[in-house]
Amino acid sequence: MKISNELEAFLEYITVTKALSKKSIQAYRTDLSLIEEELKKPLIKLDSNAVLSSLVKYENKRTLNRKLSAINAFFDFCYKSQFSDDKIKIKFAKIPKLLPKFLSYNDIQNSLILIDRTTWIGKRDYALILFLYASGTRISECLDLTRDDFEDEWLHIRHAKGEKERIIPIAKIAIDAIKEYLLEIKWEKEFIWCNYKGDKLSRISAYKITQKYLGVSPHVLRHSYATSLITGGADLRVVQELLGHASLLTTQIYTHIQRQDLQSTVEACHPMNKK
Repeated sequence: MKISNELEAFLEYITVTKALSKKSIQAYRTDLSLIEEELKKPLIKLDSNAVLSSLVKYENKRTLNRKLSAINAFFDFCYKSQFSDDKIKIKFAKIPKLLPKFLSYNDIQNSLILIDRTTWIGKRDYALILFLYASGTRISECLDLTRDDFEDEWLHIRHAKGEKERIIPIAKIAIDAIKEYLLEIKWEKEFIWCNYKGDKLSRISAYKITQKYLGVSPHVLRHSYATSLITGGADLRVVQELLGHASLLTTQIYTHIQRQDLQSTVEACHPMNKK
């Protein structure tokens, strides 16, 4: 499918300069090229009304906003690259704020007890779940980790989303679980997490592991990590740094959890709330 020169330049920019993942780049290409194909015009020659007319079919506001995010990123690139004199930015659709699903520490501990750690696969599953909760890493970052990324009880995340790298502390119990698992496997691989063939563990396999023991996706453990920090009194900017969020706005969703926790504490402890 032939795409405009400006769109080609944008895709090269997010590939080389922004260093986005292949999955993200493909999503941008698909979303933006479909608009050009449907309207039979280069994106740069379309105004916001024309773009919105091509998106009215998307009733799901989250899907719509994902596509609008790609469109705004393209227009911003064109303006900064002087391909366009107009700085176009289309407003996102309003969606209700939903609290992220999370598990408590006790929920996770109760599930970990069920893992048979007499086998190397059991040790791997135990270590993986502990690590995800102890680090708050994205599953893509977790699966890309190598042995060189660990230094004592610190983790260097080099394979971060976009260009961001970060160093975070890891609980000793998670480090010990990983060491115990690595002693059991017979393969000398660079990466940490492997399947029964000795190949790198896939996202689907990681999803099956957390589903099996916790009934959730790996991403819920990232939310659980952040929630535990916030309710424990951690500063929002520290949590932002630990999670690798580019913007504090992304992290602010956890303030709703903090407010809930404060409210429930007052309701349970303040004498005026007791009957």
